Amino acid sequence: MGAYVNPIYPYKASTAWMTTPPQRKPLIVIGAGPVGLAAAIDARLQGLEVVVFDDDKTVSVGSRAVCYAKRSLEILDRLGIADEACGLGVSWNIGRTFLEEDEVYQFNLVPDAGHKRPGMINLQQYHVEEMLIARALALGADIRWQHKVTAVTRHDEGHDDHATLSVETPDGAFDIEADWLVVADGARSPIRRHLGLDIEGRVFQDRFLIADVIMKADYPAERWFWFDPPFHPNQSVLLHKQSNNVWRIDFQLGWDADPEEEKKPEKVIPRLKAMLGDERPFELEWVSIYTFQCRRMTDFRHGRVLFVGDAAHQVSPFGARGANSGFQDVDDLMWKLALVMKGQASDKLLDTYAHDRQFAADENIKNSTRSTDFITPKSRTSKTFRNQVLALAKHHPFARKLVNSGRLSMPSFLTESVLNTQDTEVFAGQMVPGAPMDDAPVQVNGQDAWLLDQVGKGFQCLLFVDAAPSAETLATLQAFRQGAVSVDTLIVSPVALSVPGWTVVVDAQGWMAKRYDAQAETVYLLRPDQHVLARWRQLQPAAVQAAVARAICQA
Repeated sequence: MGAYVNPIYPYKASTAWMTTPPQRKPLIVIGAGPVGLAAAIDARLQGLEVVVFDDDKTVSVGSRAVCYAKRSLEILDRLGIADEACGLGVSWNIGRTFLEEDEVYQFNLVPDAGHKRPGMINLQQYHVEEMLIARALALGADIRWQHKVTAVTRHDEGHDDHATLSVETPDGAFDIEADWLVVADGARSPIRRHLGLDIEGRVFQDRFLIADVIMKADYPAERWFWFDPPFHPNQSVLLHKQSNNVWRIDFQLGWDADPEEEKKPEKVIPRLKAMLGDERPFELEWVSIYTFQCRRMTDFRHGRVLFVGDAAHQVSPFGARGANSGFQDVDDLMWKLALVMKGQASDKLLDTYAHDRQFAADENIKNSTRSTDFITPKSRTSKTFRNQVLALAKHHPFARKLVNSGRLSMPSFLTESVLNTQDTEVFAGQMVPGAPMDDAPVQVNGQDAWLLDQVGKGFQCLLFVDAAPSAETLATLQAFRQGAVSVDTLIVSPVALSVPGWTVVVDAQGWMAKRYDAQAETVYLLRPDQHVLARWRQLQPAAVQAAVARAICQA
């Protein structure tokens, strides 16, 4: 057994940028955490030049964001690191909740078959950051370590909108300008505070101890949560298995606990022995005390400055919504920013980033607050409800679904997005306009594949057929490719077809037809971030063109 050793990344001097007047860059990202790195990777995949500034020279310390949800893994597939992450991480679908020593509730995140990725993987944040850094560098992102951004000045007037950054480095300070600035500098966001921007919500008065423990144990790869266990009475405990025999254990301590005292080994080790038994050998890798809050900025967009991840919104750790919602922020933002930067869309499109992700943040905060109120009730009414639910759950199945140990991260259905074209025809199922796409097993060119690996490459249509499309239909689809914003089409068939010049996706098992309520001639229009934009029972060229125009805010 041995503790993880953080890599040290080399400092790259920016003396060539120390000029007067300041140099200008098209896109700068502040923060080389998971969300900032994802933004940099996505920028490079969109063909954008990007500079990343971070005041550190290594990855994060400790497990921190440890649970990566199915939707995040699908985003990481598009960014190019999901196979590596899933290979190292611990996959799981099952969660169990206990009252004292009795199991009172169990859930399965992916109860049906036909999905590439599991409901969750557990993987320490430092491993994810290493993978993201390697990928960003391989794609040509310019990451500048030990570059601390101390001030940002917005210039939103006239025809030369931009932001000016003041940067401190070991070689001295300099100013640099950015056409666009993405702020991913974390929950305490110095940039948000420097700009005097508000962030509102609730701070919860409780403390939790995180212990990353290196040990060999035969517990299953599941999420286990205890209320009032005998080894930690009157409080709660959460257990997760991570990679390399590291186990994450969270102990509820209460608001009166002394953070510095509780982090001492002589306090932590007895807690662990009470839980694990005196005979099990283990090694402490990392210990931390955390409190949490549920709050967000009023607006995620401020002119040319765009906030993502914890810099824009924070939730409690119960439900694994932090990094997961940050990845979804980037997934929503970067295709829109790329279209704007390339002159293919109005900058009003970026207002829809703020609208859509503020909607998602409110949804996450609502669910996170409910979980936190259940786990750490702060009113007499809340505590009475929680205790009664737990008491009933031991004997009555109906109460078990009311036990809330953290409703886990789910992608937001952006049904209120102004980009959507609402249904005018009847469809069954969940793939409504604004929905994140469901995956499905398919075949492409005679090889087994997955639906989501075929999409996310710009605007795309799914055209469901039962025979090869006519020459007239193919001419219409070709016209979509040649529009101001190109729209490619995947032809979906229950059997293999030969359609030269087009990708045919074979839905041999029928999962796509089932999940998308598709019949022959059904058409889906998809956003570049794998959300549904519109759907029709038959191909309507004018409707498709109008929906694309709406989706780039030019309708």
